[in-house]
Amino acid sequence: MDSYQDYKNHLSKIADVEYSIAVLNWDQEVFMPEKGAQHRAQQISTLAGIAHELSVDEKFGKLLKKLNEESLAETEKLNIEESLLNFERSKKYSTAFVQKMSMAISESFVAWQEAKQKSDFSIFAPKLKVLVQLKREECELLGYQNYPYNALLDLHEPKATVAELDVLFEDIKKELVPYVQQIANAKQNDDSLMFNFFAKDKQLAFTEVLLAQMGYNFKAGRQDISTHPFTTNFGSHDVRITTRVNENNLNEILWSSIHEGGHALYEQGLLIENYGLPAGSYLSLGIHESQSRLWENNVGRSYGYWKNNFKKLQEFFPENLNNYSAEDFYKAMNIVRPSLIRTSADELTYQFHVLIRYEIEKELISGKIEVDDLPKIWNKKYKDYLNIDVPNDAKGVLQDIHWSHGSFGYFPTYSIGSFYAAQFYNQAKKEITNLEQQIENGELTPLLNWLREKIHVHGRLFAAKELCEKITGEKLNFKYFLAYAKLKYNKLYQLKSLPNPSEGGAM
Repeated sequence: MDSYQDYKNHLSKIADVEYSIAVLNWDQEVFMPEKGAQHRAQQISTLAGIAHELSVDEKFGKLLKKLNEESLAETEKLNIEESLLNFERSKKYSTAFVQKMSMAISESFVAWQEAKQKSDFSIFAPKLKVLVQLKREECELLGYQNYPYNALLDLHEPKATVAELDVLFEDIKKELVPYVQQIANAKQNDDSLMFNFFAKDKQLAFTEVLLAQMGYNFKAGRQDISTHPFTTNFGSHDVRITTRVNENNLNEILWSSIHEGGHALYEQGLLIENYGLPAGSYLSLGIHESQSRLWENNVGRSYGYWKNNFKKLQEFFPENLNNYSAEDFYKAMNIVRPSLIRTSADELTYQFHVLIRYEIEKELISGKIEVDDLPKIWNKKYKDYLNIDVPNDAKGVLQDIHWSHGSFGYFPTYSIGSFYAAQFYNQAKKEITNLEQQIENGELTPLLNWLREKIHVHGRLFAAKELCEKITGEKLNFKYFLAYAKLKYNKLYQLKSLPNPSEGGAM
């Protein structure tokens, strides 16, 4: 190996193995029969070991160092620099550790599924203990400053730190807690229209209409059902989403499908010619979440969006919705009310769900709390922050898939993504002529093209903070989310206070 083409070929081979793992993971969560679990864990573990060995190959390392000293085109140089960072990080792991982690994740996921079905945390706890211990070891392998959790944060949101996130979540507590209370004291809107019988097949068919309207390419993807909605990809020409259906609650599928559709549009927007390269990979999970949250909330929960789409929804469910207007539906979908389930939460109290998980993860990884403490601590925080009593484990500590995947450090990116989304959408309105009128007309292509140009095509060639400044002229700033929220909900709940765009702090 001595050329840039050799470098591309090697990364393509790694991508082939990693996407094969992704196919097995997708099948495990969507179609795999129960008895396949044991050998599926073994298969994924074997492939994870192969991918790791390719990633830390000494010849590949020498090639990266050689190319890093050569005169290359700007994009090639950035690819090499990012790959060299990944190589040095990967070298900190042994193949045995990677395989052990992979096996633990597969076994943990199966245990979580059973535990959630039976609403019994004790089924999941033994496997989770193994995983948490491995994650603590991973922090030591990677190294960190100040907080072990910083090592895991960096895997999902590079260069983010506990110190920064603590400030961000203090803004949430300072600004959103009293605002949500103000809404709670106002006259409440009615959301009963969301809770009739809506046939599963019709729900799926309708959300596929919405996904196509967004620009999701069904020739390069599909939608299925899983326990927990997710997006996965095997290259930008095969990006799949799953959703969740509740025949008595229309909220479940709408926000799951639109949210995952936003993720999928990002993956489909990565350039196929950069397959396997940093330039062909998503930037960070915060940026990824900005895409899903922008489509789900800034677009999907807007009045203009449903002025266009409510008639289509009525055609699918005339017996339930013909006596309602788009405005009724808009008010019903934007109820602000503390709730048990994160994925079904409104966009304001949603941030409290993320805050709870962030606070728990920090202490769990540091060893201040242990796995057996989780249900009690979880339930207490839901009472403290949302004034909700958690009735059982399934609706409490077992509701998310993330810990069974070993995805510690992931949850904060949901709030980071919400705030990036508001800031990006604010900029898009400045740069796209009559954007909100276009959304009302069902013309979503201009927004998608703007996101493709500003975010998707760059892959991982900029840091998230750098990209945000490049797009909006400043760092991530909570004030845009707060201003967006107050402008919207002041009208919905007829509140007197006006949004103050100077509120909030930068990250």
